[in-house]
Amino acid sequence: MVVADILRGRSSLSALLPPALARLGDARDRGLLQELAYGTLRHQPRLAFLARQLLQKPLKERDQDIQALILLGLYQLREMRVPEHAALSATADAAREFGKEWAVSLINAVLRNYQRGADALNAKAADDQAAQLGHPVWLLKRLREDWPEHWRGIVAHGNQSPPLTLRVNLRRGDVASYHARLAKADIESSLNPHAAAALTLDRAVDVDLLPGFREGDASVQDAAAQLVPGLMNLEPGQRVLDACAAPGGKTGHLLEAADVDLLALDIDAQRTERIRENLDRLRLHADIRVGDAAAPDTWWDGKPFDRILLDAPCSGSGVIRRHPDIKVLRRAADIPSLAERQGRLLNALWPTLAPGGELLYVTCSVLNAENSAVTEAFLAHHDDAEARPIDAEWGHAQPVGRQTLPGEHGDDWGMDGFYFARLRKRA
Repeated sequence: MVVADILRGRSSLSALLPPALARLGDARDRGLLQELAYGTLRHQPRLAFLARQLLQKPLKERDQDIQALILLGLYQLREMRVPEHAALSATADAAREFGKEWAVSLINAVLRNYQRGADALNAKAADDQAAQLGHPVWLLKRLREDWPEHWRGIVAHGNQSPPLTLRVNLRRGDVASYHARLAKADIESSLNPHAAAALTLDRAVDVDLLPGFREGDASVQDAAAQLVPGLMNLEPGQRVLDACAAPGGKTGHLLEAADVDLLALDIDAQRTERIRENLDRLRLHADIRVGDAAAPDTWWDGKPFDRILLDAPCSGSGVIRRHPDIKVLRRAADIPSLAERQGRLLNALWPTLAPGGELLYVTCSVLNAENSAVTEAFLAHHDDAEARPIDAEWGHAQPVGRQTLPGEHGDDWGMDGFYFARLRKRA
């Protein structure tokens, strides 16, 4: 069960949900499963609070499947247009499928007690910080510290469903033409003033309904992520490294933007196949390798790169609305280790950059500890490195680099929380 495995910390929603959806033949069933999984995890802090009030004692670790069913049932009662009797019976029946007959009466009792005492329970939840704001307490504390004037907006957008934004493949057409093709298919969209190839849909649709999607005419990519090629000052013939490249969205965009000699690297062999699939659909080519970006001696041929994209592993705190399981999976203790890893990657890749070359450091985090703190520390220890300015109308200037915040420019622009820093190696 997808939600139960996430509560156990076994894997992520992006890894668990696609195979679960593939096992369902009916499109309506797939839509329901996706809504239940995303919605339950998006509202997990409040649902977990309510469950704690309704359970006489916490469930054992081995019964996280029952905990997940209770959260799913509460989500249906609170947020979905599912008849109450159907939500109760379907949730309780699922416990039988897990071979836990004893839990049927427990689930029924918990959900019925919520129905009877919903007003009082919801009022109590309004006094709990995590339940009220829909984020874990440790993250709320960090956001207040890092973004005292903006944290409420970050939190509000973290609790919303994200817009679907497309990247038009400018090798195969122009934005205006694709905008017209969408309109002809009764799909309304808006242009983005900051991401030249972006179109944000008024409502999300299945990608199979997008004209020319299978032929590579467009890709799904957040508008903030689409800022990358414009910040890299690419020129034809340059040798480019896309480190930590999977699943390949930015890889494809770099190749759409310029005729470069690109090495796409990722440590995960299975995710590397996703890069290949994405490039095949776009009819583009890169040298794709499995390798650890922090250990160049295992994959680098010694020939310097003119440009490096380091899309560093991070907390994902800027894309929670797209990945609500982050609210469950990420812990405060993860941030120092992530920052250490990010610094290690920067230090390891720097020798592979040619003099006069540039490295673009990117995260989808809004936490300073993973962003400016990392790049400032790097610059302090590398005399041959300098920060290049990012002059833009979007986002916020940082001590080093620039930051976008989730939804800040309006959902019709589809911007998530991304950090960018341009680092140049002195010639």
